[in-house]
Amino acid sequence: MAKILIAEDERDIRDLIEFTLTYAGHDVVKTSNGAEAVEMAPQVRPDLILLDVRMPRMTGYEACRALKALDGLRDTPIVFLSAKGQQTEMESGLDAGAYEYILKPFAPDHLTRKIAEILTKFGVE
Repeated sequence: MAKILIAEDERDIRDLIEFTLTYAGHDVVKTSNGAEAVEMAPQVRPDLILLDVRMPRMTGYEACRALKALDGLRDTPIVFLSAKGQQTEMESGLDAGAYEYILKPFAPDHLTRKIAEILTKFGVE
């Protein structure tokens, strides 16, 4: 299936996302902050990137802008996962270049379904 890069600083959440998406058949690469995601993405060439908003070293917004500036990653869909559900936060994520904003907590089946919808929309099997 798809190769998905995750940037999430909370290990338990990162592991839950990895388990959920691996169980759904995806190849998952994990990072613990935005800077690692920006560094790793050109090597990994993910089909989709999941970013937490609040992370050390580089926020999800900063990472999103940096990823969208890289050749070969401009068209890669980026999805924010965040507990911050205020409209201004969501707008900031979309303004940074994200395709979707998913609120935490989320049910694993909801995450799997949303990821599948996005991948289908972007032509990834």
